[in-house]
Order: sequence, then structure tokens, then C-alpha cells
Amino acid sequence: MRVIQILIWFLWAGALVCAAETPSRRLPRSTPEAQGISSAAILEFIESAEAKINALHSFMLVRHGQVVAEGWWAPHAAGEEHVLASLSKSFTSTAVGLAVAEGRLSIDDPVLRFFPAEAPAAPSVDLQAMRVRDLLTMATGHRKEDISSFPFKSFPLLPQRNLVKAFFEMPIVHKPGMQFLYDTPGSYMLSAIVQKVTGQTVRDYLRPRLFEPLGMGNPTWETSAQGVSFGGFGLSLRTEDLACFGQLYLQKGEWKGRQLVPATWVEAATSRQIANGVEGTSDWNEGYGYQFWRCRHGFYRGDGARGQFCIVMPQYDAVMAITSDTDDMAAVMNLVWDVIVPAFQDAPLPANPVAFEKLGAKSASLDLRHRSP
Repeated sequence: MRVIQILIWFLWAGALVCAAETPSRRLPRSTPEAQGISSAAILEFIESAEAKINALHSFMLVRHGQVVAEGWWAPHAAGEEHVLASLSKSFTSTAVGLAVAEGRLSIDDPVLRFFPAEAPAAPSVDLQAMRVRDLLTMATGHRKEDISSFPFKSFPLLPQRNLVKAFFEMPIVHKPGMQFLYDTPGSYMLSAIVQKVTGQTVRDYLRPRLFEPLGMGNPTWETSAQGVSFGGFGLSLRTEDLACFGQLYLQKGEWKGRQLVPATWVEAATSRQIANGVEGTSDWNEGYGYQFWRCRHGFYRGDGARGQFCIVMPQYDAVMAITSDTDDMAAVMNLVWDVIVPAFQDAPLPANPVAFEKLGAKSASLDLRHRSP
């Protein structure tokens, strides 16, 4: 019986290695135990997610650059592009960082500088003082109610407004750079600035610089009536695309011997640039970088509404990519903190064919179609 179990384990491991060589899979595969985490812990994560969260669509866990576990709840599948919502912001930030590296702009440039035709005739002192940095850190000085009512989508029978002009018309009630307030219109402005200085949408600008090197191809990104990628939302990617993006940031912008994103930008974008609440009480209060959130435990992430996550855990050399449709995004992160993080070990673990087989069987049978709402 023991010999059979070991044989099964080697067959599963061999399948993972072969899968890593297929074009659609860009990260190598490994057994969890070989990378210092138990199959049993990952199985506990999956079973707890099914019991407590409604509902994950996919996950991929990367440790030491190797995918150690992955799964899609049917009808979702590995080849499916998933709407990322505000996780799109972290990609817009990356585009800004690349444009800065190419000398096309500085984060200390005034926002008005890029849009002389759309600027108010008599801009306020605060609007004149607003910098690209303030857009990146969500410190524009706007009011919550104005941000909430920003006209991203047009009403039936009415043309969509020029969104740059609409941004400049919002009142500024706090000096820019002083207070954090989540501001998706500001993310749109970052996208518009990149397009202004490059002549390309953020999607097209990132295509040869990020998407193609990471094997993402040419993903979809919604645009405004003015042809500007929304920046703060609208990007769709596959789960492994997110895992590769997280791994790129974990590797300080280096990918297969190429420095795709400057390491200085990765460090700045993912560091605490502004306070956003009382630390230690919530993963939304740990500080904010350049369109990246800081997390408890010293981690950082991009995230989007309904539970889209790209979590980078540098201390453990790990990345977790998650897509979902849930009202309780905190519960998703708490499950990672409570189950996955404590299971990370510094050294490889002994092979556990039985646990690995159970994890493989469970991962292959994930299905949302027969779950109760």
C-alpha cells in the first residue's frame, strides 16, 4: 500500500512538472511540501473557504517562484479572464512607474500641466498644487460624495462627459497630499496622464513592456468615451496573470533576467507613502503606497471589489492570487493569514503522498454550480 501511495505521489509530481512546460502555464509547478508548506494546510484553506466564504472563483499559491497549489471553481476556468475591478489600479501604477523611468513625467509634476485645454480658466490654488504623487497616494483633497458621484458611466440618452474636465470641476476641500481618501477618479487621471505623455492607452503602453513579457498577451481594458483606459478599474486578466504580476513585484521588477519594472519603483509603490487609518485594526488601515495597499504582517497587495487579490508576502517568498465574488473581502484575507501563513516553513517538508493526493483530488473537483446560495 505504501509503495502505491508513493507511486501516486510521483505521478502527480510528474504531471505538475509537465504542466509547467505547456505554453499556457508560465510559472513552474512543484509539490507544496518541496517548497515548505503542507498539502494539508492548503486543503484546509480550500475547505474553509467553501464553508465560510461565498464564493471564491479561483486561487493560485506561489512559493519560491513555484506554483504549489491552484484551483478554479467551475464554471470558472484557468483560461478565463476575470474582471479585476480596482486591482486594475496597481497596473496603472506600474505604467506610471515605467513612464517615469523613461523620462516622460515626474511624480512631482503638477496635474494641470498635462491638460491645458481641459483646465479651468481660473484653477484654485489647491488644484494648482495637486501633483501626480497625490493621485498615486489617493490624497487629492476631494470630498467622498463627489468621488462617489463621479460620472464614469453616461446616463441613457446623454453623452458621456469629458472625464478630465469633470475631475477638475470637483471641489478640493483639503490641501492635496495631506489626507487619504480612496479616489478612483484620481486613478483615471493617472491613466489619462500616461496616455497624454506616451500617445498610447495604458493597456497599449503596457503591452510590450509588461503584458507580453509576462505572457499575458493583449488583455481587455474598458475605456471612457474619450478612449482612455479607466485606470482605476476595467482590466480583466487570468489567475496566473495575477500570480505572475505578484511574482514580478516580489522579484523587485525582474523577470527571467530582464528588469521589466525599476526596482526603485517597486519599492516606492509598495511602501507606506501615506497613512490611511489606525494601524493593526484592519487590512485597509495599514498604509497606502502608489495604488497598492499595505497589509498586516508586513505584506502588500492590489485588490478589487468583490474579492480580487494579488497578495505579495516578501517575508515568506510567496504570492497568492485570488478571484472571487464576495461581500466579505476581509474574510478572504483573514483565511490566508490564519491558515496559509502559519503553515510556511523555512525548509522543505517530507513528502506526504496521501495529503498531496487529497489536495489534488479536491482541487480538481471544485464547483460552484451545485452549491447552495
